[in-house]
Amino acid sequence: MLQQTQVATVIPYFERFMAQFPDVASLAGAPLDVILHHWSGLGYYSRARNLHRAAQRVVAEFAGELPTELAALQSLPGIGRSTAGAILALTLGQRVPILDGNVRRVLARYFAVPGAPGVAAVDRQFWALAEACMPQGEVATYTQAVMDLGATVCLRRRPLCTACPLQNECAAHLSGQQLSLPTPRVRTARPVRRVVMLLARRTDGAVLLERRSEQGIWGGLWSLPEFHSDEDARAFGADRLLRSAFEPEFRATLRHAFTHFELEISPLVARCEGFAGVRDSPPSLWFNTADPPDIGLPAPVTALLAAL
Repeated sequence: MLQQTQVATVIPYFERFMAQFPDVASLAGAPLDVILHHWSGLGYYSRARNLHRAAQRVVAEFAGELPTELAALQSLPGIGRSTAGAILALTLGQRVPILDGNVRRVLARYFAVPGAPGVAAVDRQFWALAEACMPQGEVATYTQAVMDLGATVCLRRRPLCTACPLQNECAAHLSGQQLSLPTPRVRTARPVRRVVMLLARRTDGAVLLERRSEQGIWGGLWSLPEFHSDEDARAFGADRLLRSAFEPEFRATLRHAFTHFELEISPLVARCEGFAGVRDSPPSLWFNTADPPDIGLPAPVTALLAAL
């Protein structure tokens, strides 16, 4: 959960998740819908799907015990080099480096390393420094300390250099480069993608949802039927909804930001009395807003349903 998400946001999700799935066997045996339901709102849903697949492999291939070798850990879905290193360093004291965003920022400033993250040569340099800085003893203490230093002192925009125990040796602080390091990535304007989402509502209040493909955004979650245009949405209604009537206007447009683009959603409401399936369509269900099932929903879809 801490990949791509801040600690303060994660804590309540983590507590609820652990109450529902207290061990790897319960996680491996749970339906994906229930897992995605407990992940809804955290974003980057491939993490939840990877976590589920990893738990299933741990049960099937490692007798329910997380492997303790770096290569075996990295073979599990969703566990990369840094996550595997954190697991082994923090739980077993193995001398394995990590390189999350906080650690990278500390190293970039302490050693005054230029170059943007993501460039292969720059990343190799950071990994070499992370390896060289690992102590021979008290590995878990060091690993937690360097992460916390980046999270609480060596801040991205306003580093607290006067409170930093490394200020007298930090190359960036001594040369006045702490605000320019790490080298920022070149950012471009995020494009806007516009879609129409159909709110097809039966007389009993249930709303039509479709399961999204595991590829792309919101993979595996249940969402409102999505279209490129109002005309496409109305054609879908004519083909698949029984005795439907569209409202003349859209509801208020909703914007949702992703890492690389922004999604602009125009909700179109249809009243209907039934549903007719067609071949080659995604799995669908009528979502009872008064008694919602435990399924994964994207945050904007949850907001649109709540607005009904």
